[in-house]
Amino acid sequence: MDAIWTELYNAAKEVQNPRQISDYVSGGEVAAAILSKSGKIYTGVCIDTCSTLGICAERNAIFNMITNGENEFTKVAAVMPDGKCGAPCGACRELMVQLMPKTYKGIEILMDYENERIIKLGDITPEWWIGE
Repeated sequence: MDAIWTELYNAAKEVQNPRQISDYVSGGEVAAAILSKSGKIYTGVCIDTCSTLGICAERNAIFNMITNGENEFTKVAAVMPDGKCGAPCGACRELMVQLMPKTYKGIEILMDYENERIIKLGDITPEWWIGE
């Protein structure tokens, strides 16, 4: 496996910090790291609320990238509470597609760190609702 996946996985693990923030908000159970087109790593954690106003770790990492002036990324790794990786949810996939409609299919996703399984967003989101 390319060493960048280890960097992404470790960057996500580094910010993962599950905690109850208030009676209504928890955060940090899931953490994500993305690799921007420029080669910089951005991270984010999930924020869960009782009224569905929360945010996934992947979108949080993307917003961090955008906040820092970049608009494109090539790789994403999300680390679940058990330390395993997983696919982005539908809302995260939709943001990725809308952010990079011409190149989203090539975004790589770390599905299984231990078994070095990587898939492309285009494989799990083959046809976008707006077409190409």
